Amino acid sequence: MTDQTHTSTQLPIKVLLTGANGQLGAELQATCPAHIVLIATHRGTLDITQPEQVALALTSHQPDVIINAAAYTAVDKAETDVQNAYAINHLAVKALAQAVTLWNKNQQRSLYLLHISTDFVFDGKQSTPYAPTDATHPQGVYGESKLAGEKALQEYCPTAAIVRTSWLYSAYGHNFVKTMLRLMAERDSLGVVAEQVGSPTWTRTLSNTLWRWVEQKPQGIFHCSDNGVASWYDFAIAIQEEAFALGLITKTIPITPLQSKQYPTPACRPAFSVMDKRSTEQQLGYSLPHWRNSLRKMLMELKQQTTIL
Repeated sequence: MTDQTHTSTQLPIKVLLTGANGQLGAELQATCPAHIVLIATHRGTLDITQPEQVALALTSHQPDVIINAAAYTAVDKAETDVQNAYAINHLAVKALAQAVTLWNKNQQRSLYLLHISTDFVFDGKQSTPYAPTDATHPQGVYGESKLAGEKALQEYCPTAAIVRTSWLYSAYGHNFVKTMLRLMAERDSLGVVAEQVGSPTWTRTLSNTLWRWVEQKPQGIFHCSDNGVASWYDFAIAIQEEAFALGLITKTIPITPLQSKQYPTPACRPAFSVMDKRSTEQQLGYSLPHWRNSLRKMLMELKQQTTIL
């Protein structure tokens, strides 16, 4: 494990991050505040499915906060890779929750656990934004395994916070935005599903919220995504417009709206997964950004990188 230590006049807070190799993990490392001592781990250095490794990590690093950004996120693959999806999204979360509660009891400390969840815990049949208290009803293995993790966390570590997010993208790793940019450069036309509606979310929005949470330590379930609503088709159109204006792509191509049945996938996806963020904004004390503004900023950041895609 690697300690990434920063100095500041503020009292340092030691944060253990899991899932450091993912796009959210990379964003959290890039935006780490100066007074945070960040211990960034991935499965190769901390396998959270192994309780003994979790216990050793707590003893070795004695963190003040754990951010669990580790997850099995292959939505379609999860339909057949059920055991691995549950091992990471459910059993590992349960082990983390139990370890944190036991650690706090034995050490008489208040180690705080932040866990990242998903809009896929909902069935997508609602027509108004989902509140944190709304009934869950996942439609596939990925959502079911993430919900099982939420329930385990609530049972074994009720002082923790669950932060649900949606449609994540960033300048790091693989995601819809970078895939669209590649396809727009390679193809003469594209078809994108227009019947699934949600809120595209830049990992910067989520990471900024999580760093604020590290300071405030709220408990319960919260929703965090960029504001505004879009279909995947709308999102693709915006990506092309913004990327062309910035010179990230040299041409525009026709993009056709598709029905979900024209693009079948192994896993069922929520048709509507817009989430109500009011409790998060109240906790933060400011409004979350609109997704189109976040997209533009992310693409500007991507343009500044020496290697694109």
